[in-house]
Amino acid sequence: MSQKLRIAVIGVGHLGKEHARIYSKMKGVELVAVCDTIPERVEEVAKGVGSPAVTDYHQLFGKVEVVSIAVPTVSHYDIASEFLRRGIHCLVEKPLTKTIPQAEELVKIARSNGAILQVGHVERFNPAVMAVSNIVGKPRFIECHRLSTFKARSVDIDVVMDLMIHDIDIILHFVKSPLKKVDAVGVSLLFDHEDIANARLEFEDGCIANVTASRISDKAMRKIRIFSDDKYVSLDYAERTAKAYK
Repeated sequence: MSQKLRIAVIGVGHLGKEHARIYSKMKGVELVAVCDTIPERVEEVAKGVGSPAVTDYHQLFGKVEVVSIAVPTVSHYDIASEFLRRGIHCLVEKPLTKTIPQAEELVKIARSNGAILQVGHVERFNPAVMAVSNIVGKPRFIECHRLSTFKARSVDIDVVMDLMIHDIDIILHFVKSPLKKVDAVGVSLLFDHEDIANARLEFEDGCIANVTASRISDKAMRKIRIFSDDKYVSLDYAERTAKAYK
């Protein structure tokens, strides 16, 4: 039997605990430990997945080949850079870092140390997205709505980096043209960062994408509609369904 891949999860809050749960059930994976600075939380998650709990990620050096990093965004760069410099592969929850220069530096560190750096853009692997990837064609107009009820998490970043980032990633996946212009507005209602935002993306090939995101809606919605010359694709991320019309 081949050796199992040794993995740890750093940060076991809302998303990190799901990383731990999934790893604990994957074949070919050994969940070496779960890590969090809150002892009570990490002990509870560790008990649920049957792995050791640690409160200092430095204890993981030399014990793992891969880490999932699901801590607050402000700490992404510092933690990921330490593991990447040791050649340890990193899956980092989005957004990758707080700033663009930090993200670019992480990419350089990963490449220079032969490590894989991946961002948790999970919608790329949504079955509905994968099903329509080869039939979308050349988009002319895209409309996205990503609405969420309020959850007291990720308040250290704005709604663009928290939610809209998923749709921007998918739009850039479908539109094979450089971005020409961005017009955007946002409003902060509950915290220091924007809670509602709308952006209009214009691409050099003429495609227009209108994107709306809110984290203080009364109901959840995650949908994208794509119009091209000969077809219309409607996709529901939450339901994992897609419809195409010609």
